[in-house]
Amino acid sequence: MEGIISFGKKRSYEDFKRQIPSPVLPLFDSIREFCFSLGDKVIEDIRMHRVVFCKSITFRWFVDVEPENEGVIIKIQKSRKDPITIIKIKKEQKISEFSQSIKDAFENIH
Repeated sequence: MEGIISFGKKRSYEDFKRQIPSPVLPLFDSIREFCFSLGDKVIEDIRMHRVVFCKSITFRWFVDVEPENEGVIIKIQKSRKDPITIIKIKKEQKISEFSQSIKDAFENIH
């Protein structure tokens, strides 16, 4: 019975990168690298127009990253009860300007 049901091939980050504007790609990659640096419990979920980072087994997302022409939209969720923070990052900005918010969300999400 194994293999009878198929939900299709999961999209890879390499596929997703093709839709990111080239000037924005370094910023997007640095956000992605930072999220993975938070620990081995980070799971990346490639969606149609964005990449969502979740905390392992609970699969609670803490960061949602969507590329735009001039930068990136980041949605940060620290808990299900707190409102979602939305940050627009310009392509020339550095991840250090918002990395603490991402780290706090990762540590606090349940």
